Amino acid sequence: MKTPRQWIATGAILAALAVVFGAFGAHGLEPRLDAVYGDQQRSIVGHTVPATYKYLQDFKTGAEYHMYHALGLLALGIAAGQQAEVRRSHRVAAWCFLLGIVLFSGSLYVLVLSGMRWLGAITPIGGTLMIAGWIAFAIGATGTKQTESHD
Repeated sequence: MKTPRQWIATGAILAALAVVFGAFGAHGLEPRLDAVYGDQQRSIVGHTVPATYKYLQDFKTGAEYHMYHALGLLALGIAAGQQAEVRRSHRVAAWCFLLGIVLFSGSLYVLVLSGMRWLGAITPIGGTLMIAGWIAFAIGATGTKQTESHD
């Protein structure tokens, strides 16, 4: 992803996928989770809840953050496209958003569907990348003269 147009296209595709995952989570996931987790319990903020409920919430969180950052990538592409040259900080932000979606949302999706709880250790890395992406986006919005050509 080198150009604002590629960021916009990627953001749009990722937003469509977020809707697909969100719809699956809302309409098709619960029976699968009931079959996998049955009567198991998990803890959320000190409260014991059915594992199915906890994992539905985790999946929903993944889909929400997936959409937020797909929209962030769209906004980034639009903002960067209005400039003569792409700022390095915008390029960093684009990659952070993309990798953040893969690591944060992707790890939650796979964790919920597979039960591989160790993937929870990857989720914060994706979240950190998402935060770094917003910071890089903000730096790019300040007008600092760190530019690269559109290629």
